[in-house]
Amino acid sequence: MSLMINSLSLLYYIKKSKVDSNNKCNIYMRITIDGKRAEFSVNRKVQQDRWIAKSGMARGSNPEINELNNYLNKVKTAILNKHQEFITNEKALTAIALRDAYLGKNKKHKMLLRIFQEHNDKVDSLIGKDFSAGTAERYRTAKKHIENFIKHEYKLNDIPVTDVDYQFISGFEYYLKTVRKCSHNTAIKYITNFKKIIRIALANDWIKKDPFLNWKVRLKNVEREFLTKQEIETLLKKNLRTPRLEQVRDIFIFCCFTGLAYADVEKLNENDITIGIDGEKWIKTKRKKTNSKSNIPILPIAAMILDKYSDYKDNEGNNKLLPVLTNQKMNAYLKEIADLCGIHKNFTTHMARHTFATTVTLSNGVPIESVSKMLGHSSLKTTQHYAKILDMKISDDMNVLKQKFS
Repeated sequence: MSLMINSLSLLYYIKKSKVDSNNKCNIYMRITIDGKRAEFSVNRKVQQDRWIAKSGMARGSNPEINELNNYLNKVKTAILNKHQEFITNEKALTAIALRDAYLGKNKKHKMLLRIFQEHNDKVDSLIGKDFSAGTAERYRTAKKHIENFIKHEYKLNDIPVTDVDYQFISGFEYYLKTVRKCSHNTAIKYITNFKKIIRIALANDWIKKDPFLNWKVRLKNVEREFLTKQEIETLLKKNLRTPRLEQVRDIFIFCCFTGLAYADVEKLNENDITIGIDGEKWIKTKRKKTNSKSNIPILPIAAMILDKYSDYKDNEGNNKLLPVLTNQKMNAYLKEIADLCGIHKNFTTHMARHTFATTVTLSNGVPIESVSKMLGHSSLKTTQHYAKILDMKISDDMNVLKQKFS
């Protein structure tokens, strides 16, 4: 079936003479203007017996056929849009010119994954200066997801950045949540990483319109698990019987009373311990994730753990203070410890940081501004997530008020 607009005719067809071993044929688009033709492959195949020559579509209604027919409609629409551009701009119109305009042969497009890789190369070269290793890793993962999405959705190795539109972004979000099984918040974080690449394209005039303009989405508030005072006491008193579990418990408790994240306790060394303004020992370090400063007075329990491992020598000669295992091993052993203690919570190294923010500090009346500074948060808003979940603190405060009134 051909489509006529003035002198324009568009026709899909297959070459049966070039059927492959799976009985599939390549699909071609023929553009005819004023009797002159230009053809190109649309990089898709179809089973020979499923092709309907009259309609220029595939027969059937399974997901694969539906996806193919949708793709063919998109290509046809894109060519018609290019044709309209020629008319509007009064450009010389031929079948070859229209085909080349659609294929991008008359214009050197910046390719999306190439821009992404150039960005990631710069981030990698600035690790330890402007970016942390964790940030660089997230950008690498985001790029890999985009790459796999393009292969999955478009059957291509890369696309021009000009092809990124709202439909691409919403399709990518759907792909992350369904194919990659990402949670809502994880998917949004990857899309936010991708959004930076689009901002680079906008700044360089490689695209004229921001495809994120109408994309509005919010992270869902996640209740952060933390240990109660009673659970911390249970953990401290439990005889764990094996040195490896005791060591992991000690590191976890140390983080509960310092608020250090895994990456920061793992790199903690002698140079991070200083004498503070009060004459007591403090931890003064930079967070690996954000490079922001954390200044933390060392509480007695944390000091006891440092003393316990004062003879520890790390094999790499970095003067590290504590025998911290890999995060993966720590989390595996923490689940074992939780079972032994009868605590039915999802133990992870990061739960210790949440516990410091809630049970250890905010619940005991430490002002949120001080907690924020110790955690190395760049914004008070981040710390306020912890304050929202402290119903017990509200209850205790109101009980004091009730007693005054009674």
